[in-house]
Amino acid sequence: MSPFSNWRADRWVMVLVLVILALVPVFVALSGNYFYLDVATRLIILAIAAVSLNLILGYGGMISFGHAAYLGIGAYAVGIPAYYEIYDGYLQITLAVVLSALFALITGAICLRTRGIHFIMITMAFSQMLFFGLVSIEEYGGDDGLVIEYRSEFSGLLDLEQATQLYYAALVSLVVFLFLIGRLIQARFGMVIQGTKGNDRRMRSLGFDTYRYQLACYVISGAICGYAGALLGNFTNFISPEMMDWTRSGELIFMVVLGGGGTLFGPVIGAAAFILLEEVLSGLWLYWQFIFGLILILVVIFAKRGLMGLLSNGRGQ
Repeated sequence: MSPFSNWRADRWVMVLVLVILALVPVFVALSGNYFYLDVATRLIILAIAAVSLNLILGYGGMISFGHAAYLGIGAYAVGIPAYYEIYDGYLQITLAVVLSALFALITGAICLRTRGIHFIMITMAFSQMLFFGLVSIEEYGGDDGLVIEYRSEFSGLLDLEQATQLYYAALVSLVVFLFLIGRLIQARFGMVIQGTKGNDRRMRSLGFDTYRYQLACYVISGAICGYAGALLGNFTNFISPEMMDWTRSGELIFMVVLGGGGTLFGPVIGAAAFILLEEVLSGLWLYWQFIFGLILILVVIFAKRGLMGLLSNGRGQ
């Protein structure tokens, strides 16, 4: 019997989508339309951010409305050193991950003392505090943002100035994070996180310190999103506080819910659907967000686990 005979439809979709993404630069080279490469690069970077949010939202039940803050931290970890003509990619990536993890640790220690609507509001409040803090710093452009003259340098091993190399760096990063999160969710840590989402009180009665597990999950999620922010800063060559506005967090939530929260590949499908619909609908109608809203309502009503839930007949990942 073939080892692939027991694969569910969602796994085949994951493989198919990743193969298509791997072939995008080939299609672009043949067609000569480099706009598609830009769209695909943005899609992959936001997919990484959505995958990180899914770790706490889909698996952990922690609805964060401030997750875009880590995108901003990661982007500024690239932009601020670049402002001082420091383009060391290893330093910038390290700063992005460490600072995002530290911000997640400090804010998560407070946010996770709350539940429900209070958790949602306090995560958004911390994000907005960071947003307005950066708006007030005129040295780094304030509300106007900051242009990044050169992308991160990696001692000649990787040239992010080449759009194709940046694309594949983002794609490989996405695959690595999908693998790591998949292993993490299947481990005891992931089981506790999912159990906490279902019944926190019962998990505590079994002897698990659910607060520490959730905080660790929150920090991991923030660190991964910070890495995505560093990629985003390199991709756009521009950073601004607008990257971490609460509406950006809403977009990440949209991607997770649309694709399927609590499924490994769902956020990637959600990010792809979001970006492609945005590109198509924005060119057709000024009020394209209205259609977006209708689509989300229909998905919530008829596909409880999003697009990936439809593919797996309602079963979890």
